[in-house]
Amino acid sequence: MTWLIVGLGNPGPDYAATRHNVGYQAVADLATRMGGRLAKHKRANALVLEGRLGSPGTSVTAVLAQPLSFMNESGGPVKALMQFYDVTEENLIVLHDELDISFGSIRAKFGGGDNGHNGLKSIRKVLGTGEYFRVRLGIGRPMGAADPAEFVLKPFVAAQRADAEVMVARGADAAQSLVFDGLERTQNIYNGDGEVG
Repeated sequence: MTWLIVGLGNPGPDYAATRHNVGYQAVADLATRMGGRLAKHKRANALVLEGRLGSPGTSVTAVLAQPLSFMNESGGPVKALMQFYDVTEENLIVLHDELDISFGSIRAKFGGGDNGHNGLKSIRKVLGTGEYFRVRLGIGRPMGAADPAEFVLKPFVAAQRADAEVMVARGADAAQSLVFDGLERTQNIYNGDGEVG
């Protein structure tokens, strides 16, 4: 059984440190844990690392991925990878930023709506379902009348950067927990208050 763990974001250095790319960053963290590097996939428009996730003797086959399309076209690479690796929705985990969760908080869930997130909308449109695991990384909403679309495309402010790194690592932990511990236990661990900073 293979797990596909996808971090959503926008490609390129201009977006690397933005709030919208915390999913990308969490998958990069998992790649480091697996001891490998993400590389261009020959069939899908994505950076991919195939390997074993977990400890020797209890590890599972996992494919980590960062789509190389822009956020609102994430569905195409996700579907191509699912087909290539023969992964069903029950073994798909998507990590993404979430405006409606306070900064630093993590929420794991299965299925549900897209809450206006363009990456999730694209995946639903292409797959025809939203029934897969998500790890939602809270970035909070902007203060006042600031445009959320602009807010997500900006880096974390200096005072938040260290806490953002902690959140990204916890997001990677939550994805790994979904694989090995299941949804209920993962929610019990990560879906509490859990805010940093």
